[in-house]
Amino acid sequence: MKNERPQRPRGLAAEIGKQRPFDVVEREAYLNLVRTHAALSSEAETLFKKYGLSQSQYNVLRILRGHGGPTPVSQVAREMVDPQPDVTRLVDRLERQGLVVRRRGTDDRRVVRVELTPTASALLRKIDRPLKKMHERQFEHMSQAHVQQLRALLLEARQNLV
Repeated sequence: MKNERPQRPRGLAAEIGKQRPFDVVEREAYLNLVRTHAALSSEAETLFKKYGLSQSQYNVLRILRGHGGPTPVSQVAREMVDPQPDVTRLVDRLERQGLVVRRRGTDDRRVVRVELTPTASALLRKIDRPLKKMHERQFEHMSQAHVQQLRALLLEARQNLV
C-alpha cells in the first residue's frame, strides 16, 4: 500500500472551513496575507524565544548592528520592519538584559543614542545561521522565481499604503 499524504485544502476558504466562497477577491488576498504572516511569525517567535528575545527585540538589535554604532532611538523606530508604538520600552528591556547601552548626544542632550553591547553582537552571531536556515526552509517549496515574484508583489501591494 502506498504511503500517501493527506490532500491539503485548496484555497483559504477550504483551509479555514468557510462554507461559501469569498465575496471579494481582495478580502481573500488580505486574509491569506494575515494567515501566512501568522504562520511565518509563529516559527520566528519560537526561534527568538530560544535566545530570550521577541521578534521586535531582535529587530531593534538587527537595526543597531546594521548601523554599526550609536543610533538615535528615533532612527531605530523609523526602520522597524513591524513598527512598534513604544520603541523606548523595547530598548528598556534590551538594556536590562545587557544587550544595549544608551548614551545622550554630546551635541544635543535630547537625542538618545543606543548601541549594541559585545554580548548582543555575540548573540546576533549565534542567531544568524538558525534564522537563515529557518527562512530557507519556510520557502524551500517555492522556486527562486516564485520567491522573487512574491517579494515584488508584496512590495507592490504596500506601495500605496506607506
